[in-house]
Amino acid sequence: MSPILHAIVTTVGGIIAGLALAGAVLWRQQQALHAARYDATHDEITGLPNRRLLLTRLRAALTENAPCGLVLLDLDRFKTVNDTFGHDTGNVLLAQVGRLIAGLDAPVEVAARLSGDEFALLVRGDHDDTAACARAAWRAIGAAPIGLDSGEISISASVGYAHTHLNTPPRQLLAEADEAMYHAKRSATGVYGHHPLTTPPARRSRDRHHR
Repeated sequence: MSPILHAIVTTVGGIIAGLALAGAVLWRQQQALHAARYDATHDEITGLPNRRLLLTRLRAALTENAPCGLVLLDLDRFKTVNDTFGHDTGNVLLAQVGRLIAGLDAPVEVAARLSGDEFALLVRGDHDDTAACARAAWRAIGAAPIGLDSGEISISASVGYAHTHLNTPPRQLLAEADEAMYHAKRSATGVYGHHPLTTPPARRSRDRHHR
């Protein structure tokens, strides 16, 4: 091989190696960026969308003037589970509940974990669709005992729901569903829907949605 040809081959080889290295670095950066974006919008324990992503999707639905509803679920006596079996078992229970509500059929568009033992569903549909999804979630959670390392445990949930009306802002819809859920828990009715024309139940003193 002539010196000139050898120099060309060496140079081309170096360029290819450099491009390959740059491509690998770029791929790793893209993977890290994707992971960071996922972590910012999803719950670590359940893998479900978190509050931030739920509100983003809710705002998008309201911007489209699409009929939609919001369902909030709060596990009953979850603190007792944590106190009795420990937080690791509590986290396993949360993950199991997450899988149950993530498996709900359309018109459920998003199943999310908001915080603690509180979950939410974004429903694309009318008031009856929202009510039906609320009841379906309540039945799914209470249908059968959930298997844990320490044995099986039966759980239930208090479920409240609200539907869009008169250009409802996202946080108002969230507050209305929250009020309905609190009413369901306080009255032990299981599922309760917000009714705009009636006086809402007293708001909780520690309202997480209005901080």
